[in-house]
Amino acid sequence: MKEVGIFWPGDYRAKPNEWALPQIREATRQLENALKRLGRKPYLIEGFLTKPDESIRQLGPIDDPLIGVYVHWTYAPHTCDGVAGKDSPLLLASNFSGTWPGLVALLNTGASLDSINRRYSRIWTAAADWMQDMVFMERLDEWCSTGQIRYSTRNLHYSAPVTPEADALAERVVADIRKKRILALMLGDTSMGMINGYFGPRLLARHGFAEHKVDQAWLPERMKRVSDARVEAAFRFVQDKGVTFHWREREAEDFTEESTKTQLRMYCAVLDLVDEFKADCLGWQYQLGLLPVLPPSDFCEGLLNSMCRPESNGDILITSTEADQGNLVPMEMMKRLLAAKGLHPAVMFHDVRWGGVYAGRFLWVLLNSGSCGAYAFNHDPDSLRGVHSYRQPAGYFPIAGGTFAGESLPGAITWARAYIKDDVLWMDIGQGEVLKLPPQIRDAWWEGTTRQWPFMAADLGCSMETIMAHYMSNHIAVAYGDIFGEMVAASQALGFRVRILRGT
Repeated sequence: MKEVGIFWPGDYRAKPNEWALPQIREATRQLENALKRLGRKPYLIEGFLTKPDESIRQLGPIDDPLIGVYVHWTYAPHTCDGVAGKDSPLLLASNFSGTWPGLVALLNTGASLDSINRRYSRIWTAAADWMQDMVFMERLDEWCSTGQIRYSTRNLHYSAPVTPEADALAERVVADIRKKRILALMLGDTSMGMINGYFGPRLLARHGFAEHKVDQAWLPERMKRVSDARVEAAFRFVQDKGVTFHWREREAEDFTEESTKTQLRMYCAVLDLVDEFKADCLGWQYQLGLLPVLPPSDFCEGLLNSMCRPESNGDILITSTEADQGNLVPMEMMKRLLAAKGLHPAVMFHDVRWGGVYAGRFLWVLLNSGSCGAYAFNHDPDSLRGVHSYRQPAGYFPIAGGTFAGESLPGAITWARAYIKDDVLWMDIGQGEVLKLPPQIRDAWWEGTTRQWPFMAADLGCSMETIMAHYMSNHIAVAYGDIFGEMVAASQALGFRVRILRGT
């Protein structure tokens, strides 16, 4: 391996690519210097790959080893479609930074490559000078020499002890699913090229789930059927229950009461669709499809994932943003296990965004734009206190709409994620803890990512390297409480291959 091609997978939207340009140029310079130190000849494929055809056209003809640089959010097809069907060495490289969601893109693209059986490796560094990170350099040298990087698997396990009580509770929940399979209403398809997040009926049917797709284009028409009285009642409800709205703040002057009312009208229209199709849970495409037409769906999703919400039936309607079935499946399973165990059935949806060391422990910043329920912020099923709604950044969302944000409270957690590997469905399961950070550290981490989004600082119970090297998604489902054994037993009973991520 002498010549090595470097490429820039990009976002479809021009603005995020523009924002990240200084970081990607610096990361490329660092990578080129590191490769030259190892005696390689790097060359750059100019420009961002912003559409699948660009990836196919520019990467497809190349047989040299390739390195993609991930320092901001990119769509998986902007890598996958250009390298599919080949077995040449492929490396996904990222700076370990929270400024833009580059780590999120690396994890999503890696899982997407796994879902199409394309071999690759991952590498990352937090060093300002990449060549001073000896571990990074050793791993890069290993990839240059062998075409792959091997990581420790000591935190990966394929079985776990389950108590008779946990097994019995899981069997009761699974028996209910076998009597009536879970119907997921899918508003659109997966968002932003998240190949790893779509399973479809051929895989879902094996595990007790079914899907019904409804095009998001239905929403603008269905919203017209929602009465003004319903919207006004919902608006009073969210205010009375404690949501803090950040209308008309600096750089959010166009975010007003009317923005929130439009989101609540959309929320009511989705409730009507769920009722019409008698769905058990919801996947919502959210991004891009309706971007020029409606405000973002974050505030709606946060409400749906909360028991305290307008027109509530006293339950949570599990909602997976970005129509990600890899989170929707474990979230619905965990909800049922929590309820059966007498615990609050909320399950949070997050990105694995970034992280750092606090009090000797590595904590992940779990941060997604708004599909996290209110229970995370207040542990009160009857309140929306602690929820803040900020304008989604205008660079992503031209039509003003609010997030569903807050600081997650401390407590023990169980987490999970479903994914495709070797053409079958797997379930990753782990345990951990959410910690409360001192305000100064919390704010530095929050401001270092996206301040308008819900924040959770979590120890996931395994090493940082295990997540970076082996985790199969950018998304994670998190529940407060211990349902670890129940989730292992239920996943096995429903036919998932189970992998446990936990420290030894």
